[in-house]
Amino acid sequence: MVNHPAVTPLQRFLFNQLRRFIGQAPIRLRLGTGTSALSDGTGSECVVIYESSALAGMMLDPEIGFGDAYMSGRVEIEGDLVHALEVLFRAMQSSSNRRWFDRLVSNSLQHIQANTLDGSASNIHHHYDLDTDFYKLWLDPQLVYTCAYFATPSATLEEAQIAKLDYVCRKLQLQPGERVVDAGCGWGALAIHMAKHYGATVQAYNISHEQIEYARARAQKDGLAGRVEFIEEDYRNISGDFDVFVSIGMLEHVGREHYHELEEAIFRAIGNSGRGLIHFIGRNRPAHFSTWIRKRIFPGAYVPVLREAVEILEKHGYAVLDVENLRQHYALTLEHWLTRYERSADRVIELFGPEFFRAWKLYLAGSVASFRIGQLQLFQVAFVGSACQRIPWTRAHLYAEDSRVEEESRWSQVAF
Repeated sequence: MVNHPAVTPLQRFLFNQLRRFIGQAPIRLRLGTGTSALSDGTGSECVVIYESSALAGMMLDPEIGFGDAYMSGRVEIEGDLVHALEVLFRAMQSSSNRRWFDRLVSNSLQHIQANTLDGSASNIHHHYDLDTDFYKLWLDPQLVYTCAYFATPSATLEEAQIAKLDYVCRKLQLQPGERVVDAGCGWGALAIHMAKHYGATVQAYNISHEQIEYARARAQKDGLAGRVEFIEEDYRNISGDFDVFVSIGMLEHVGREHYHELEEAIFRAIGNSGRGLIHFIGRNRPAHFSTWIRKRIFPGAYVPVLREAVEILEKHGYAVLDVENLRQHYALTLEHWLTRYERSADRVIELFGPEFFRAWKLYLAGSVASFRIGQLQLFQVAFVGSACQRIPWTRAHLYAEDSRVEEESRWSQVAF
């Protein structure tokens, strides 16, 4: 530790407390610049704290304090941002002392951002109704804003997102003429893929006006408006009878206290004879989702453990056929997004300003780090109703080059 006369006792105390919180994590800390700097630690990355207010904020609530200070430029990371966040996240995971203020903020956000019908609309508007041109800067051309599927790590993002759409269809064993409901359809890539390449008829629900308008225009352009209907409505208002239910990346926005409503929506849609798949970000043990991300990026978000998600299927007797964890695929997807986002820095700053750019950079980099270290998982759960007669006999269909032609030998006729 190097002490300098310009450093006050309070600054030194707060700095030492932060160092204790991080523990032996291999990362350097520095308060201030020049000859008055206070520094400590070893490692290839350094957290530079430019203002005492940022240091005090991090001690009150490490996550929000750090996030907001980085967002405003009062904290900087020298070196590899993603690796630095991996180190910091591991340190926070191992800390058993969750600050009372952090608990207070987390519980307050859960109440304020509750996913009621009105609350969900507000939460989704905050994130997804940003200008679509913003997302075009760093997503693939189809605007698939969920985990891609990389058949090989060297695949391009465009190839991997198309592969993901097809992988979902294969898991569902989708057949021509089947009726599909897509809950939380984003910009419509999956719904259009199902209609275009599998001959399905799709109703796709979403409460983001910006996304629905874009999806409708794309379906019209592709000549699929008669087979894909994009409905600007909450998943709780899904109506009609369907063969298949699919939800990609929506469960994170439902909220634990509203899982029973999703449970009933699934049953109304496919009864006890249909098939379904839920694709969602999860975790290995229950915990509050990031308070900073809920405050600045994803209002109302909740990340469940696998057990909590599977419980949605229990009341109506759905049988789980397949569970897969694509954590590494999401880490790689996010690496692609982050690289493209950083290349678009000038345009993002022009659109939204430097604080917005830094906030989203931290969100994307932090997500890469979280998936790399296993703090977050990506689950796909395929399920069928108790009276479903179409049960795959093996998993061979998941990896076949072309599984779009029905072969009766693939199916068991035994219901659960």
